[in-house]
Amino acid sequence: MAAVWQQVLAVDARTLRRTPVRGSYQLQAQMNRAVYDERPSGALVPTSVAEASRAMAGDTTLSENYAFAGMHHIFDQHVDAAVPRLQFANDDKHLLACCSLDSTLSIMTLFSSPPSVKVILKGHAGPVTDFAWSLSNDVIVSTSKDGTLRIWNTEDGRCIREVRDPEASELLCCTFQPMNNNLTVGNSKHLLQVVNISTGKKVKGGSSKLTGRVLSMSFDAPGRILWAGDDRGSILSFLFDMATGKLTKAKRLVVSEGSPICSISARSWISREARDPSLLINACVNKLLLYRVVDNEGTLQLKTSFPIKHGSQPLHSIFCPLMSFRQGACVVTGSEDACVYFFDVERNTKAIVNKLQGHSGPVLDVSFNCDESLLASADSTGMVIIWRREQK
Repeated sequence: MAAVWQQVLAVDARTLRRTPVRGSYQLQAQMNRAVYDERPSGALVPTSVAEASRAMAGDTTLSENYAFAGMHHIFDQHVDAAVPRLQFANDDKHLLACCSLDSTLSIMTLFSSPPSVKVILKGHAGPVTDFAWSLSNDVIVSTSKDGTLRIWNTEDGRCIREVRDPEASELLCCTFQPMNNNLTVGNSKHLLQVVNISTGKKVKGGSSKLTGRVLSMSFDAPGRILWAGDDRGSILSFLFDMATGKLTKAKRLVVSEGSPICSISARSWISREARDPSLLINACVNKLLLYRVVDNEGTLQLKTSFPIKHGSQPLHSIFCPLMSFRQGACVVTGSEDACVYFFDVERNTKAIVNKLQGHSGPVLDVSFNCDESLLASADSTGMVIIWRREQK
């Protein structure tokens, strides 16, 4: 019996990893790469291990697991200007950043009592549309409608480098390639391009055209496939050459003609029960969409959808970063009805796990810290709310 439990605990120790959100981690990416190569889609992990894991975790439901004690803090430094994106630093509990249409970004620390604004990043001459933390959290890269990409020191807020778009187009979104120093940037002239942030130069062969303005992007965990969404309702997959940074078009899916693809989030495992590479999509169709990735070229197949109010605002959603020991798996999304919704993606009916109310405008983005003890949400009025999970 002791030998059996040692085997179970050893397996759980190996599988207890944080699943990457934006800005994947190399160890997790290598793990997922091996799994991607060795297991067919939908292949099960040993169910005896999963049952033992749930037994150790207790009998709490997903609804109980994602119960919140209420608001921990409210930030209002960007009041009267929308906060379109916010993101906790990689593997960090207390460092949070957000960008604003008032042309600035903020880095906030939640460790202090009360939480406070650590530094405000000033320099853009237009609305800041997106940003990304580097793997080590020492820099943030931001994009703006002023046509520039800026690299910031997160400790003192200095702008280390400014990179201007050669075509002077608005820069609308960005994301790091999980395994190297390359950043992919999308602009208003339908162009997706790979930039080396060490040099500030575009990578040869690392650009491609979409059918519309590039609004959202996400890599799979190994960094082999990039999905990009535009304002005409299309999602294109690209194969990324790890050695050269070259992009090769693979597949195209029209989600809904003319409906902007506001958010794309990739995940290799939905739950501990089975590998199921998936994309979570916000597409202005009054639904949150979950697609299954069915092959190595990023082909998508609709798995399920969840009703939310979403007709025009640039809403975003995330997979919960921790794979639960419990039955089910959660995603979180903003909504135009000023609420934050939690859905169990494995339920066919009554999928809402929780609903948070407190914002006074459409909730544009949400982000969990690494251990899911805190959730941050941002809205169109510039308010950022920090929610604290109930301690079990």
